[in-house]
Amino acid sequence: MTAPASPLPELADHRVTRLFVLDFGLFHVNAGRTIGIPGFLLETDQGARILIDTGFPDAYVHDPAIAERDGLPRFGQLVDHSHDSTLTGQLARLGLAATDITATILTHSHIDHVGGLPLVAHAPVVMMQAERAEPRPLYFGSARPMDWPDADYRLITAEGPLCHGLTLIPTPGHTIGHLSLLVTLDQTGPVLIAADAINRASEPAEGFPDADDPETARRSAERLFALERDLAAWLLWGHEPTQWPELLKAPAFYA
Repeated sequence: MTAPASPLPELADHRVTRLFVLDFGLFHVNAGRTIGIPGFLLETDQGARILIDTGFPDAYVHDPAIAERDGLPRFGQLVDHSHDSTLTGQLARLGLAATDITATILTHSHIDHVGGLPLVAHAPVVMMQAERAEPRPLYFGSARPMDWPDADYRLITAEGPLCHGLTLIPTPGHTIGHLSLLVTLDQTGPVLIAADAINRASEPAEGFPDADDPETARRSAERLFALERDLAAWLLWGHEPTQWPELLKAPAFYA
């Protein structure tokens, strides 16, 4: 079977050379744990900048009442949230602005991943078709305060490459259209960005209680664990409290 074409054919001959971990701050989940909120930025050999997830809305720094209006307290509380924890602030640490982003990959549309999407809507957005089919981003629980921004959405339904060193892996379960990524770097080797397909190391043993569809989430996790084993890959959990402090944060990078 022929592999699907890249959803970004304009980047298909690029090669990923650097992986930056973006630090969108800490969040205390009402379930009783405090987690780091990651995003990622990939640079290619031809100067493209591919953003993976976007953190919370910048507006939550400027006016916390907006977060309350949106229903965030039903999910948890931001911890010492500041401008540095926003998409704008994290890009500034790299000397970049949102307009410098070439494309964005959205792993799923919960609020800690989709909040900054309007800032990068000038560039193509790659995501799963099933997730984009939702009338609004999923945010959290029954809350749907955001609209999808007008953008060039490149929708996928199957596993396949985006460019050299970057493969998109559908991992539904946590949400209907969750997406994980395999990034292959020259020095670091293969890196699996699980996102919330496995949001913490204990989640499989717990039966994926945070997933919309726990059984589908289990099968998606098995796919990622098989890749981890077969490729000797480094698995980055979505929000594992013990792993988060150990990761190099931008402007440091993995190559």
